[in-house]
Amino acid sequence: MKEDFKEEIEKVISKMTLDDKIAMIHGAHLFQNGSVDHLNIPPLTMSDGPMGVRADFEPDKWMPAQHASDEVTYLPCNSALASTWNRSLARDMGSVLGEENRGRGKDISLAPGINIKRTPLCGRNFEYFSEDPYITGELASEFVKGLQEWDVAACVKHFALNNQETQRLEVDVDVDEEVLRRIYLRAFHKVLKDGGAYSVMGAYNKFRGDYCNENPFLLTKVLRDEWKWDGAVISDWGGVHNTDKAAVSDLDLEMSVRDNFDDYVMAKPLKKMVQKGKIDESYIDKKVYHLLLLMYRLNMMEGFVRKCGSYNTPMHRQIALDVAREGVILLKNDNKTLPLKRDKLRKILVIGENGDRIHSNAGGSAEIKALYEITPLMGLRSHIGGNCKIDYAEGYTSRFRADEPSAFEDGGTNWQRLDAIRKAAEANWQEASLENGGGKTQSVIKVDKKLSKLRAKLREEALSMAKDPSYEQVIFIGGINHDFDSEGIDRINMDIPYEQNELIEELLKIRPDLVVVMVAGSPLNMTPWADKVGTLIWTYYNGIEGGNALADVILGNVNPSGKLAETIGHDLSDYGSHVLARFPEPETAHYTEGFKVGYRFNDTDNVEPLFPFGYGLSYTSFEYSDPKLSLDDKGNKVITVSIKNIGKVSGFETVQVYARREGAEVFQELAGFEKVYLRAGEERSVDIAIELDTETELSKSFNKSVKYAIGSSSRDIRLTI
Repeated sequence: MKEDFKEEIEKVISKMTLDDKIAMIHGAHLFQNGSVDHLNIPPLTMSDGPMGVRADFEPDKWMPAQHASDEVTYLPCNSALASTWNRSLARDMGSVLGEENRGRGKDISLAPGINIKRTPLCGRNFEYFSEDPYITGELASEFVKGLQEWDVAACVKHFALNNQETQRLEVDVDVDEEVLRRIYLRAFHKVLKDGGAYSVMGAYNKFRGDYCNENPFLLTKVLRDEWKWDGAVISDWGGVHNTDKAAVSDLDLEMSVRDNFDDYVMAKPLKKMVQKGKIDESYIDKKVYHLLLLMYRLNMMEGFVRKCGSYNTPMHRQIALDVAREGVILLKNDNKTLPLKRDKLRKILVIGENGDRIHSNAGGSAEIKALYEITPLMGLRSHIGGNCKIDYAEGYTSRFRADEPSAFEDGGTNWQRLDAIRKAAEANWQEASLENGGGKTQSVIKVDKKLSKLRAKLREEALSMAKDPSYEQVIFIGGINHDFDSEGIDRINMDIPYEQNELIEELLKIRPDLVVVMVAGSPLNMTPWADKVGTLIWTYYNGIEGGNALADVILGNVNPSGKLAETIGHDLSDYGSHVLARFPEPETAHYTEGFKVGYRFNDTDNVEPLFPFGYGLSYTSFEYSDPKLSLDDKGNKVITVSIKNIGKVSGFETVQVYARREGAEVFQELAGFEKVYLRAGEERSVDIAIELDTETELSKSFNKSVKYAIGSSSRDIRLTI
């Protein structure tokens, strides 16, 4: 981090009145705190946006400002970024977000989200990186470095344990402290200390009975005392509840969803307590100090020169495309159907709503007003449309009424659809209530009885077209969307909705060579047809250029290199949070699975997933040999391994190292990785630095030596040392 500016800040604080200080530590608008004009202290302007800078809102109400100039580069979601396993791309993507925030006049980007994917059902999983804290910390740290290069602060969220959306405003989390530190806090430590993040956002939920935004253990003991972190702590919007607790906590800035700004917990109520002598003003000074330090670091204060930024540049779109390309994961290619031979293609059929659906305009606070978004159908047509006729059949619909695309009677935006709505639609009920995370009814959905007939019609149309032998290839593009992957809701199961399984199975009878593409923000139950399909691609919400990236992989312009940063199970029985614990738990969430999160459960309890952590195929093959263990100049362990591309095309391989210790709580943990590009026939020696935290933590309880497993995934181990 930059110098601490201690003398300058103390001088400024000495000139401030109590009113000045109070103004700075709570929201004065929905996305701004208060300014102190007579001291030339500007407000801090914030924006949502893990996938891009969010469109502007009116200052005092939750209504879009309807500006004509706030379209931005729609970035791949963090799950897609994690699938690249590419630190350099993570930094590049962070830089895009930082530069576009500056171009839009923002000071703090409320990103990235780095909560651990404890369960595949969490509605915000697409915003997070992984089930593993090591890869999360590695990539998010680079993301933050890139973002903050533009004099914009990253606000890393949600600290901590925001692993479910069900009752997120109230749920208390019960977790063993060692599990807390090794699984759920480890990435935060990495990103705040090594990544140098300037701010962090507190979570809505409770830990040990105290709300995270007022939590003495998390904010004071861990953040300030143990980690010695001096950045700014910002509340999630509406996440502060008690003036007494908030005042003496290490929370620095209260933001909320209400427009009665002077009545916020840390506004007039706190001022009165200070004036009555119930709260010492030194607590307020400390909060102001952290906010001023943040502003100095961003070059916001008078006399400092700050970077300008820009948005929607060609370079930004190129980086979005690069990330999207490396984030596409090839799960099956049994018959070498891919890549398609484009010179021989004359007619293709694309089936599935996700083939021509945009995803940027939904998902809760992650929604983006994108400059544009290339769908898969658009991508294929732009690549080969000149010589190949590409037809499209919707095949299924996510609509809840047969005659209207919106699920709302008033046509409003749907981003907090609850399970009741999905159940109602599937059961073809007459109506169902829409509730938000707090249980308040928002609207009533009338599910058209014609819906099932519409779906049947779309399915039959698609099947009829698929029977046409003139199509050289049929591609199904399905999955889910932000009706399921969204802030404020969790899924009720892993099932693929909208009767897609039936459609896929029928298509496979007609076209055994069917290429299936699943688009989603978290794992789906693909077992009804997974063993029947020969070619399967997985892609997350892949940003402004997602359709072009998918086309590049399908056509062989890009050799796929994406690998799963989470486990795809057959069903919920492949996840420790559902076998060894209960999910969701609305009042107190008991993390009784302990360390057995994600692949740690599968590998320790010998539960074979559908597709394991770290898995992803390529159009080429790689050979591993000659592992060596050494120490660098600082005494840190380094594993060196020889990797050879034994195929006929160039491509990336991600070499993964897992630490194993007999008698440990889990069988193995990711301890290092490197992504390397090799031309066909090329052989190269790759050095993988071993994560020190893993080494230290594993050594706390066990004295035996660590063994290292080296491979292409957690279940594809090629060498041990």
